[in-house]
This record gives sequence, structure tokens and C-alpha cells, in this order.
Amino acid sequence: MKQFSAFSLKSHNTFAVNAHCDSFVVLESIGDVKKAVGEGCFVGKFLILGGGSNILFTSDFHGTVVHPAFCGISLVGETEKSARVEAAAGESWEDLVAYTVANGYYGIENLTGIPGNVGSCPVQNIGAYGVEVKDVIAEVRAVKLDTGEQVTFSNPECCFGYRDSIFKKALKNKVLITSVVFEFSKMKKFTLTYTPLKNALQNCSELSLAKVVETVQSIRNSKLPQVGKVGSAGSFFKNPILPAESVVRLQQTYPELQTYNIDGQLVKLSAAQLIDLAGCKSWREGDVAVFPSQPLVIVNYGNATGGEIVRFYEKVQQAVSDKFGIMLETEVNIL
Repeated sequence: MKQFSAFSLKSHNTFAVNAHCDSFVVLESIGDVKKAVGEGCFVGKFLILGGGSNILFTSDFHGTVVHPAFCGISLVGETEKSARVEAAAGESWEDLVAYTVANGYYGIENLTGIPGNVGSCPVQNIGAYGVEVKDVIAEVRAVKLDTGEQVTFSNPECCFGYRDSIFKKALKNKVLITSVVFEFSKMKKFTLTYTPLKNALQNCSELSLAKVVETVQSIRNSKLPQVGKVGSAGSFFKNPILPAESVVRLQQTYPELQTYNIDGQLVKLSAAQLIDLAGCKSWREGDVAVFPSQPLVIVNYGNATGGEIVRFYEKVQQAVSDKFGIMLETEVNIL
């Protein structure tokens, strides 16, 4: 376990906001987690911070930031049809995707290019291009922050929802995720429900995991800012889900609205399209802007503060609300 005082978090958040914390603790093993519990690192104001890819600091964090840095990926069980793989919380998500491709395991190839670490994937129930990580998570392993006890949560116990889980609600700041156990298919199985991905691969003579990853990365790179070069936290807003009858009424005025049926009673709308139609696509104030090729993303082109980003996204929210009567919900964790 390593500890630092008055630590800059600029390189630990993908928005590249220059915030500081009073204390920064690096955990290099599960033993370090238990040691941190014993030394009171989780008493008072604290934040568990992985890759910092889904967070916006609006000011300095006056407390302790705990960074799980332990890594490792291992095969923990398999059958003829499936493989169980355990990945440590500090492992890079992209390294896990690469591992599955190299070993012929199906399930998360559509999720390539999502920044962050494995430990945060169940918290947010990350998803993209027709796939959510909940569909391949078997277990989540963690440590209780009051006792240091190791615990395991089954998939149903995680209470996964759209960009949601028990770790964002009832268990927030009560456990630290140490690893995630995934159940991957060894049988050839692709999810091509996302239309641009399906269209890009329709003439592919020999579909493979590597080809899907390559195509998803190409689509992402054509729409999204490059992590590390342009500050952002990916999708800033959630796609709104509304009762079907409300959407029908909206389409009477706006027939061009893109809709995605959930279950016959609920319909998902495209937040990106709503932002575009509200006239926000070209908005920029100083270093903060709506990313031109993907309105769902708000970017920091330089030295924007967290406060400036907040004021900007609230204007976007208000514009969408004024036009459609829909208040977009943020996907990013704002501190």
C-alpha cells in the first residue's frame, strides 16, 4: 500500500480536470484492501477511483481517494461450451477484451474501446453496441469496508439495470470490488443487433472476434474523441426511457425521433438525437463543447474546470427539456 498527500488527480480522470485530493492511497493487493480498512482509510470522506473514466470532479476532493491497482486475469473453470475467467479490479478493461479475443471467448467483443478498469464495469453495467456486461458476469467479489470481510455477489444479487447496479445504490461506499468473474461462451456467437455494426459486417466472408473488435473500434474512432488526447467521460447522458404512449405523442410533433422498443410498454430514445434536434450539436464555450460527431459526448479541449463543464451540461439539459419536455439524466458521476 502506498500513500501520497496533496495528490493531483488530473491523470486519474479521463476528463483531465485538474483536481486534487488530500490523500491518495494505492492498493496493490487484496491484503492492502484489508490493511486500508484496518487503518481507517474508509472512515470519513473517501472515494474509490479506478480508471476515472466515468467521473467529473467539480472541485478538489477533500478526503481520501483509494485506487485499486491490483491486476491479473486467470481461467478459473471451463466446460466444452463456456469458460469462467476472473479478472482483478485494477485490470485494464481493454486488456481483458484482448484476452478473450486471444483465447476465443465470446461475449465482450462489442465492448472494446470502453476506457476504464474491470472493477468499475459491474458498477455501471457498461454497455455498447447491443451488449451489456451484466450478460456475462457470473460473480462479483468484494471486501466489506466496515469489517474487511471478503464477500461474493451472484449475478442476480448485483441487481443490474440500465447503467445501474446495487453497487451504485445500496452498496455504494460499503464494499470495494476486488475482482469480477465472467462466464464467456466458447461457442461462436456474435451480437449484431446494432445497425451500423451489422451493416459494416454484412459482407464479411469470415466473421471472427478480431474482426468484430476491429470494426467496433473503427466505428468508435469515427464518432468519439480519443481517450488521452481529448478530455471526456464518454457518453455524458443516459438514453431516456419513456412510456410508449408518451413517445407516440412526441412523434406526432417529431416523427423523425429514433425509437428502440424495450418491452412493449417502454421505449428508449436517442439522447444524442435529442441534443442534436435541440440545436446543441455545435455548442462550445471556451474549452467545453459538445463533440461534433457524437452529441452524447461533452469534451474538455484543454483546461476547462469541473464547474465550467457542469454549467455547460446544464444548458444542454435545459435546451432538451425546453424542446421535448425531457430532462436528460447524467451517466457520469459528478462530484
